[in-house]
This record gives sequence, C-alpha cells and structure tokens, in this order.
Amino acid sequence: MAGRGGGRARGRGRGRGRGRHRGRATRSPSPATPSSSSSSDMQDKEGTVLFEFIVVLKGDSHGIQRLPDSFADYVAGDERPQSLHLREDGCGCCRWIVDVICDTRGKMYLHIGWEKFARYHRLEAGFVLQFSYFGDRDMSVKVFDETRCRRNYHGESAEEDD
Repeated sequence: MAGRGGGRARGRGRGRGRGRHRGRATRSPSPATPSSSSSSDMQDKEGTVLFEFIVVLKGDSHGIQRLPDSFADYVAGDERPQSLHLREDGCGCCRWIVDVICDTRGKMYLHIGWEKFARYHRLEAGFVLQFSYFGDRDMSVKVFDETRCRRNYHGESAEEDD
C-alpha cells in the first residue's frame, strides 16, 4: 500500500499488509481530525450508504474537483453542505474536512482541503475514486490507481509478520 515516502501500491489480491510500506507509522495530515466514532460506529455507518458515485481524475488531480450533478441534486434536498468529511474507506482514524462550493448553475465542487487530501493520497490523473455518502457530511473514498488496483494507505504493522 502506498503511504508517504514513495513506492507503488500492490493490488488487494496479494494479501493484506504485503506492500512496501507495511509497518511504517502513519501520521494524520494537518486537516484531518481524529474520529470521535468508535470502530463499531464506523462499521454501522458503512452499512448505510445513501449515495455512491465514481470519479475518474483528469488533468490536475490536486485542483478543484467537480462532483457529479446527480450527487449535487441528491444533497440539494437537504441544505447543501458547506463541507464534507472525507475518510479512507475502512479507516476511522483520519478525516479531511473539505470545503464544498456551488456555482450559480448548481454545480458542486470540492475546494479547500481537497489539495491536501489529493497530495496525501498521491492522486494522479487516471485514478478512479469511489465515493460513498453516509449523510451528515460523512463520505468514504476508495482509491484505484491507473492499473485499476485499489490502494490502501494503512497496512498491518510489522509486528504482525513475526
């Protein structure tokens, strides 16, 4: 799994924790805030996906990112969120608060905070992101690289190998 410090992620089929960065401690990036939910709360939330969509990154993957119109329409029923809380799918330890802006035509974009999320996850053009919306501004993101293999950023510790 690719974390900070380089290296390519390995596909999921090779076994858990077999990537180059297994055992490295991970730091929360500055915009991430510790989760106040327990792991069982996260599992409960992951079971109640309200809306899912896929985005293929094009051009500048670190720049402002447009969200699908159908998602913007879906959250328009509620008061449109001014921010979304992104987290890696299956990880409850880090959240990135990303500001959301809407233009006059109702188009919705990820703005401030997106660049830090994208840089931390080393996102590039051609990557595919699967977003799952749980309501209350909470979203998880799965990252698939240019080979369409899923990237995981938090592996097992080296102690578990012994």
